[in-house]
Amino acid sequence: MRYLFLVPTAGISFFFSAWLTMVFWGMIASDVGIDTIGYPTAMLVTIAIWLIIAPLVGAISSRQRPAKKRGD
Repeated sequence: MRYLFLVPTAGISFFFSAWLTMVFWGMIASDVGIDTIGYPTAMLVTIAIWLIIAPLVGAISSRQRPAKKRGD
């Protein structure tokens, strides 16, 4: 039951991340000499980043940690 709210939370996080991507891209675009992007492009950039980062986080978190010895 506690996982019921994870999907809507992930959706809200995605849209907020896309909005932040658009805002920060717009802040640095003139300094770097590139065009600004709209919200749909920011969503595409965000999903690409999530598809790269998520497997890395999963691989790192599933790595076995050495067992602690008792008495340490």
